[in-house]
Amino acid sequence: MDNRSEVREFLTSRRAKITPQQAGLPASGLRRVKGLRREEVAMLAGVSAEYYARLERGNLSGTSEAVLDSLARALQLDDSERAHLMDLARTASTTRRPARRRTAQPIRPALQQLLDAMTDAPAFIRNGRLDILATNRLGKALYWPLFQDPSRPVNMARYQFLNPGAADYMTELGAQRAAAAALLRTEAGQDPYNRDLSDLIGELSTRSDEFRALWAAHNVRLHHTGIKRFHHPAVGDLTLAFEALPVPTDPGLTLTALSAEPGSPAQDALKLLAAWFATTVEHSESTAPAPGAEGQTAQPGGQLG
Repeated sequence: MDNRSEVREFLTSRRAKITPQQAGLPASGLRRVKGLRREEVAMLAGVSAEYYARLERGNLSGTSEAVLDSLARALQLDDSERAHLMDLARTASTTRRPARRRTAQPIRPALQQLLDAMTDAPAFIRNGRLDILATNRLGKALYWPLFQDPSRPVNMARYQFLNPGAADYMTELGAQRAAAAALLRTEAGQDPYNRDLSDLIGELSTRSDEFRALWAAHNVRLHHTGIKRFHHPAVGDLTLAFEALPVPTDPGLTLTALSAEPGSPAQDALKLLAAWFATTVEHSESTAPAPGAEGQTAQPGGQLG
């Protein structure tokens, strides 16, 4: 990622989102730009127009945290946008490194044991690229359509944007796609030299018009809690709450657990899903030919390659 262009486009897009009225400024006269003018942002941030123009041209190198805080207030950035601005400033102030590929991040046995102990809730561990790295059994059952996609590693963004079946499986696909693009944009700000991440973004940009449009919006997001809705091919509609928790001992990994409200149709559907997975998927895998004759069978739950 080119830091200067990232900074320029992010600041320009945030400035365009704020009306003079929202900023407490008079809206008199003909305005040729959408949102605030540069000099208005500079005034609100307490810096000179020339200094702000330099920042918006993409030069955040050496910018103090106090100035960044003032800029975040002037642009009315939310927590995720402010964190993204700080990430861009940190990258601008460090020596540029060549893009590199990340080695596969193994899931510690203790984390897999934690997943497996969560028998009544679908759960999985992902990285910042939205690869699903490990699941429990109910997590694999819930996300079974993703595991039917031949692309590996299993990737949530690739499935949402490129698999035609995603529209049937995810009942709010537009919102899911917007969240995925925002999460990838956030990750790109934190880890701009990740070659695997850049490759995924390039693939999605090339193959999906919708991803290109969402990526160009420069929206970012912290995705910790919310609601997900599915139409699972085996059990029908599910509405599940989720909690996404960073794993402190394994930077870059996030554990997500989903749950149904007690006594709800979704809770009944999860019980049916567990039974379906045990009797259909696991049974078929246990009776499949041994590895070597027709290839290795997939493993239910567990770490994923």
